[in-house]
Amino acid sequence: MTATLIALISITIGIIAANIFAKLNTKYQFGFTGNTIAGVFGSIFFIKAFSRLGFDPFSILKTGTVNYMLLLINLLVSAFGAILFVLLLKKISIKMNGGK
Repeated sequence: MTATLIALISITIGIIAANIFAKLNTKYQFGFTGNTIAGVFGSIFFIKAFSRLGFDPFSILKTGTVNYMLLLINLLVSAFGAILFVLLLKKISIKMNGGK
């Protein structure tokens, strides 16, 4: 497994998490495309922002094998970031539409 593959898996988890969250909470729905975009950007932003804590793709592969605990943390942060980004976009959307 390479660092690029881990990054792509993290982004995919973010996309899936954003779409599932929006499907379960219909008031946060932006359509499939909107939720996918929110998932990608939220996932990337959170992984980049918090990767200095040691769960970036290069740290996961540092020993030459996959550190599954760091990989799990990476995937959870990716999903959490995607969900938070959907929530943030909804808040921005409400503000731009005059509180409706």
